[in-house]
Amino acid sequence: MKLPLLALLPLLAACSQEPGAPQAQETKVPDEFAAPVPAPRAADPGVGTPLAERVATLGLLNKRNNISQDIQMKPGESRRVGNVIIRLASCERTAPWENPPETGAFVQVLVQERRSADSRLEWHRVFSGWLFKNNPSLNVVEHPVYDVWVKDCTMDFPSAPEVSATRRSSSNASGSGNAEPAEAQGDEPVAVPSPASTGPTA
Repeated sequence: MKLPLLALLPLLAACSQEPGAPQAQETKVPDEFAAPVPAPRAADPGVGTPLAERVATLGLLNKRNNISQDIQMKPGESRRVGNVIIRLASCERTAPWENPPETGAFVQVLVQERRSADSRLEWHRVFSGWLFKNNPSLNVVEHPVYDVWVKDCTMDFPSAPEVSATRRSSSNASGSGNAEPAEAQGDEPVAVPSPASTGPTA
């Protein structure tokens, strides 16, 4: 009598465990969405980490079970979690000497779902565009089940431009005798144009 009860204990314990969140897996985007995604703004190749070496951290929330997870991706990668695919085309972050600070990522979100009760499961692109960390309301993923947002874009930048340091050392060597501080003479770090800037400045 005791043996059958003991044999059932492991089965009961396994049933009581809640399933965890599906893990992100590298996946192939369905053929109809496989064309390259053009990023609206190209990164300046002379500043910061090259695009192919950047790593974006995206948040994914399943509103049905309230499970969220972080997904790390490089530009050009696609990750599948359950019946959602996230595709990263680009990620950007303003340089430390630029204001206001901003982090963004150009992503596509595909969801496998039925559009009607009698239809079969199909992949649908529910979002394609830039997501911004500091200004999330500028662009949002509007879907009843899934939410995706950008958390970080890992990039290295050169130290603040060395032009100002060169100017200060040359002015000190010349002994101009001007007692005005260097900051008041306009010797501030030279701002590198951000990838978001467009058009010539006046």
